[in-house]
Amino acid sequence: MPLYEHVFISRQDLSNAQAEGLIEHFGTVLSDNGGKLVDHEYWGVKTMAYKINKNRKGHYAFLRTDAPSEAVQEMERLMRLHDDVMRILTIKVDAHEEGPSVQMQKRDDRGDRGDRGDRGDRGDRGDRGERRERRN
Repeated sequence: MPLYEHVFISRQDLSNAQAEGLIEHFGTVLSDNGGKLVDHEYWGVKTMAYKINKNRKGHYAFLRTDAPSEAVQEMERLMRLHDDVMRILTIKVDAHEEGPSVQMQKRDDRGDRGDRGDRGDRGDRGDRGERRERRN
């Protein structure tokens, strides 16, 4: 069966238990239609880049599934109809990655830029003293 990854955002005024209950609900929808929920992660409440339906924040959830396309279509249909779900994203993947998603890994494990305070020598900057003299 095809493998999918889903991310959905639910309303910010839900409790954590209710948001995690949505994960279980949609997992049940998949299993009823011949698919299975391989793994799921609750990412918590996060601030969004822009408001969606007058909400600045939302509960983010991530699902890894192994299901036929009909089961995924039914789950997406029910997500679109559900009042608490604001946005959904489904991606078909070749294989599921092992371990936690990038969102759940620690910053140190991801190989970020490191300590931003240590920029080293800034040799590309010239002497700025002359500019100040010209302004006066």
